[in-house]
Amino acid sequence: MIDIPVLRWGKPYDSMEKQEVVHFETGEPVARVSQANGAMVKMDRRFAQRARDALRQFSIDQLLEMMGKAGDLYLNATLPIGNGTQTPADFCRMQSATTGLPEHMAAFNMRKNHFVLTHMREILEALTRGLPFDILSKGFGKENRGVMLSYQANSPVLGLVLPSNSPGVHTLWLPAIALQIGLVLKPGSQEIWTPYRMTEAFYQAGIPREAISLYPGGHDVGPAVMEACDRSMIFGGQATIEKYAGNPRVQVHGPGFSKILLGDDIVDDWRKYLDIMVDSIFLNGGRGCINASSIWASRHTAEIADAIAQRIGSVAPLPMTDPKASLAAFTVKGQAEGVSAQIDEGCQESGVTEVTAKYRNGPRLVQHERCDFLRPTIIHATSPEPTLTRAEYMFPFGVVVECPQDKMIAEIGPTLVCTALTHDAKWKQKLLDATNIDRLNLGEVKTLQLNWLQPHEGNIIDFLFRNRAVQTEAPLAH
Repeated sequence: MIDIPVLRWGKPYDSMEKQEVVHFETGEPVARVSQANGAMVKMDRRFAQRARDALRQFSIDQLLEMMGKAGDLYLNATLPIGNGTQTPADFCRMQSATTGLPEHMAAFNMRKNHFVLTHMREILEALTRGLPFDILSKGFGKENRGVMLSYQANSPVLGLVLPSNSPGVHTLWLPAIALQIGLVLKPGSQEIWTPYRMTEAFYQAGIPREAISLYPGGHDVGPAVMEACDRSMIFGGQATIEKYAGNPRVQVHGPGFSKILLGDDIVDDWRKYLDIMVDSIFLNGGRGCINASSIWASRHTAEIADAIAQRIGSVAPLPMTDPKASLAAFTVKGQAEGVSAQIDEGCQESGVTEVTAKYRNGPRLVQHERCDFLRPTIIHATSPEPTLTRAEYMFPFGVVVECPQDKMIAEIGPTLVCTALTHDAKWKQKLLDATNIDRLNLGEVKTLQLNWLQPHEGNIIDFLFRNRAVQTEAPLAH
């Protein structure tokens, strides 16, 4: 069995207390993970500036070269992990074993992380809108108009409280190292694999070890990371979003409530867009915040819901090793049962119908000895009022909502990704002006289709740096 240490600024720390990570189907231990505690995190924060100083020995251009090399190592190499080693196939197998994600989806997320690492230069050029990188490195410089600019790092390190449900979220913090900002990572209890493999790939590519800390541990570690870091990201549910709303030190990533809106001008041709709707709900096991959780139209909603249900309603769980497996397991006892009960309760409200029930061969909830599955579920709602129109779950779940076009923007609520299918220029402008929509796709774009040259949810440059004024009598030394 692999023993995985805490990494305190790159130095392995073997704790007396360890947590076994087990295979979700068999209960067999997969790894033994040393446990940090909140006091350790707070003690180590005195070395945070050293992490940034170590990275500033290299230019951003040099770090970008290292990140490209790290991306290739992450995707293809056999890398150390704890007291053992791990091939890419081992990584996918271990990640699947502890998170319930099919192995081919783990491999897909590896390729996604590799793409971001190997295209980081283009991504940073886009996110900075062409700002010369040395202005971020030195803290000052002139743009192409000759105007003096100054950018100051808000924190020497970025703290991360990471989830276990979706390995794809790691793309959000990858730019930090290239920006000469250290990392303080609290891995998810089940998804320790990506942070550790990514960190080892960084080390092998030449990134200083003292730039990164990993603190697996209990419930006190996450709050300690956020207290110790002047900038941090956290992933969680709606309660987490509400807790940190308005806190400039924290960037919160929670449910996306992503949506597809069909305009009145195209809705009569809804069949043309069926693939977009199905894929947006179904792909990646429905686990992502960018999976569509609802589809809105003024008419044909019952037909749309039925057509989607016909496409995915009969899908059943398959072994995690099966390349056709499309459903992820719920590995936390009682979680899937609770979700299914919430859906059943919501279906009791007026105007709500579960459409997939007639296309399934068996119940929605599929219970195994150590894990559960939920089969795809499509709901039809005759208005935006029912509770389920504002629901999001970690499996292929979607609500087709009937709503007049002129009320949609106000009714959809907070929306991470909105795909609007319309040619109506006036409505497009209203959608562009809508402040409750974070990422807007105008046209035939799946909600899961990201453009890495644009911010996903908040620009990490604006989060990690502040633009301030600098005026001098004499030139500043380089």
